[in-house]
Amino acid sequence: MKEWFSQLNQREQVSLIVLSSALLLYLVYMFVWSPLDDSREDLVVQNVAVAESLVRVDAMVSELLQLRSGDGQAGAKRNLMNVINASTGRLQLPVSRLQPNSRGEIQVRLEGASFDDALRWLHEMEYQEGLLLRELSVTQTGTVGRVNITVRIAQAG
Repeated sequence: MKEWFSQLNQREQVSLIVLSSALLLYLVYMFVWSPLDDSREDLVVQNVAVAESLVRVDAMVSELLQLRSGDGQAGAKRNLMNVINASTGRLQLPVSRLQPNSRGEIQVRLEGASFDDALRWLHEMEYQEGLLLRELSVTQTGTVGRVNITVRIAQAG
């Protein structure tokens, strides 16, 4: 290889050195620099997502601390819970889940409830108690006249 290179004239040797240097730089860029740069960009995207998650968690912690200190919102949620408990108990509806969420809503799950009693209860919640039914899902059970209901209830206003 050395013989072959020395047989070339000086202009061809310089051209070959410049071309091989350019090819070497291109290969270093394609196989080293570019993958590292792509990896860095992926890490930046992941870092932003984690930072946004941290902001949401901090907001939830602040809200939880505020609720624990009893700044009035907890009373509103407690009253909503009491209204739901009292009305489902009065109509003898089988509540299988009563779960508050971070937005002040309560998810109620009734399993095997009488369809007529469940409709009466939903009507009472919305029109007599003035609550908002945000989301409602009604499914049949194996028994005639019985349904499973999942509903998200929130305070109006």
